[in-house]
Amino acid sequence: MLRHQARTPSAGRLAGSSKLLRAMNESATLAHLLDRGTLTRGDLRELTGLSKPTTSDVLRRLTDAGLAIVVGHTRGGPGPNAEIYAANPAAAYAVAVSVRETTDLHRPELTAALVDLAGTVHARRQEPVDLSKTDPLGVIAGMVERLADEAGLERGKVSHVHLGVPGSYDAGAGVIRHIDVAGFARPGLVEGLAERLDASVEVENDVNLAAIAERSRGVAAEGGSFALVWFGEGLGLAIDLGGSLLRGARGGAGEIGYVPVGRAGEGPRDLQELVGGPAVVELAAGFGLTKGAAAASPGEVVAAAVASSAKTAAAFLDELAARVAQCVAAVAGVLDPPLIVLAGEVAQAGSEELAQRVRAAISATTPLDITIAVTGITDDAVLLGALDAGLRTVRDSLINALRTNVPAA
Repeated sequence: MLRHQARTPSAGRLAGSSKLLRAMNESATLAHLLDRGTLTRGDLRELTGLSKPTTSDVLRRLTDAGLAIVVGHTRGGPGPNAEIYAANPAAAYAVAVSVRETTDLHRPELTAALVDLAGTVHARRQEPVDLSKTDPLGVIAGMVERLADEAGLERGKVSHVHLGVPGSYDAGAGVIRHIDVAGFARPGLVEGLAERLDASVEVENDVNLAAIAERSRGVAAEGGSFALVWFGEGLGLAIDLGGSLLRGARGGAGEIGYVPVGRAGEGPRDLQELVGGPAVVELAAGFGLTKGAAAASPGEVVAAAVASSAKTAAAFLDELAARVAQCVAAVAGVLDPPLIVLAGEVAQAGSEELAQRVRAAISATTPLDITIAVTGITDDAVLLGALDAGLRTVRDSLINALRTNVPAA
């Protein structure tokens, strides 16, 4: 008679399962510390469902690995004071870089900041760049090195760089497209930067990063989906679908500056020529608002018009609002978002004065029901969005490393 004998898992398989479970417990605990900031052992037991001994063991391993630290003790309760844990801010650092185009495409302006795992900014720099004399790779690498020096860190401590550009990144081809800034469209730029810095590098459209900042820090913080239209030197659109950005098949979603608005030879060819930065400055000149001004930026001419009581300034703002309304109506007609945020230097400079005129122009020209708001970000929105996105990447990388660093049985 044949007997069925119960099979006992091998010691190797048991060990492998134990290591996997340990890795899952560590990653879950670190994720809670990153999300919540500070927690006691009791807090973590409640969040993870782990036993008291297992929680203590997990925290010991995370502390030994330099991923968690004790930041204080509870006071006032019965029994001994409990230790308060947090993710170790020095466990990882990221750098965010915002590339801002100017009227001279060989001379963009770079703003960058270095942040630790807790989100504290340790260094920030803003520098004009002359790309007629140097390469973007060297410029960005040099910026990262100077930030690290300013923060008192070895450059190797920076594990991630998040780059915001006025263009779109085609990850499949490894190329930044739709960008006019000199040198940034060169194939291999991103890969070369990662190799030189020995760090991960992510590239994101600047307007998408502004939308990330708007969701976390601005007028879209409490809402659902929204669209952000950027009015600056360039024109762009970010589409936030409940917290997820629509990037398109090749990263080009939102490049509305290329959308045609007229026939060849009959006025502006596309939305960029209608309401992009150079068009805004040209429009102001047509109303006599830039006489004697030295190479004013679009934000500067709009700010001056808002501050002026002249009838020509009001007429300029009305015409600008009509053009902005045409752009906003095109976005609303396709997406019908619950909110459209006006952002970029032109929107910031125009503030509610311009927004009210845009609302009036919308009501006069389209039956669409469109809710608009001016950006709530007063700092460099692209840089702030790159900091948020870069920090999220670093945190996810640490958590995933714990989950996947399980030796084979």
